[in-house]
Amino acid sequence: MKYLDEYRDSEVAKKVVGEMRRIQTRPWVLMEVCGGQTHSIVKNGIDHLIPEGVELVHGPGCPVCVTPLEMIDKAHAIARSQNVIFCSFGDMLRVPGSDGDLFTIKSLGGDVRIVYSPLDCLKIARANPAKQVVFFAIGFETTAPANAMLAWRAREEQVNNLSLLVSHVLVPPALEAILQSPDNRVQGFLGPGHVCAVMGYSEYDPISARYHVPIVVTGFEPLDILQGTLMTIQQLELGRAVVENQYSRVLNREGNLPAQKLVNQVFAVRDRKWRGIGTIPMSGYHLRDEFASHDAEKLFDVAEIATLEPEICISGQILRGIKKPHDCPAFGTLCSPQHPLGATMVSAEGACAAYYAYGRHLKPQGADALHQILAGTAPLANGLRT
Repeated sequence: MKYLDEYRDSEVAKKVVGEMRRIQTRPWVLMEVCGGQTHSIVKNGIDHLIPEGVELVHGPGCPVCVTPLEMIDKAHAIARSQNVIFCSFGDMLRVPGSDGDLFTIKSLGGDVRIVYSPLDCLKIARANPAKQVVFFAIGFETTAPANAMLAWRAREEQVNNLSLLVSHVLVPPALEAILQSPDNRVQGFLGPGHVCAVMGYSEYDPISARYHVPIVVTGFEPLDILQGTLMTIQQLELGRAVVENQYSRVLNREGNLPAQKLVNQVFAVRDRKWRGIGTIPMSGYHLRDEFASHDAEKLFDVAEIATLEPEICISGQILRGIKKPHDCPAFGTLCSPQHPLGATMVSAEGACAAYYAYGRHLKPQGADALHQILAGTAPLANGLRT
């Protein structure tokens, strides 16, 4: 299949890694921003395949993972309310709040429904005029246009029993927060391909220049990530720091201009709290005042709910690239997909979920695993074609 098999060719992968080894002269720490990239890296053993002196750390690009616990609790409070149909994408249903998850609420009689498109909520609201239908609108810039369209159509079509609980976050302010941190280790970024397909990548130029850090917008297949890693190392070795586009078959510098226009008409940028990180200034979308009648946080009076994160969960440090899932004492024991302590263990893009799913809580690893990956026989390399 075009753009699939050709980006999983193990022979090409070996050549790209060989070029990394040829040019690398010192250790480098790179962060892949997107959770989808993290899963591809762990699934294919890319972090073991690249040169030993190049470390990949995992960033805050999983939207479920960075949704703060208090926002989860707000969602659960609304879902427990009478005469409410609470709609969400499926990856939010197992995310634990302070008291259970959305599956628990559903099992106790709450009307919680999985939708596959935000616009499904319009049909549900029209079919249930006596109910309040609430959509849990989370995500980065990638999902913002579809969620903005839901709010726009609800207002234009006067579907007055439909509202959105919005928890949208933005990538560029998060990168700046990471780079400003006194314990930052990141020297280069593999930028978020899907986000940039919507927003373009010109907004990363000031960040690259201000902090003198390379940012290479990268795709999600194994060879995408290997090429993006090579391009970042090439910049670092030459002392360069610019924004480059590895994912050119999908995105361009300007992004999707009609989608951006719609997002800006529906959402305003304000401060936003991130799980395990805290409040990042001007880092999230909120509904504009003209959409207040469709703002669930105001309609259900949950704005004042505030919750502390559990101390045992180190997801905040994982999302900032300071630690990795196997550094957590609860990983694979007290915290598992069956009994998660945090969103990073149950999200489809969570780093902890990736480590658990692909056996990173099991031994041995290291040289034996690397040998198997190069041979194309390791379970971790099952995405690479030989």
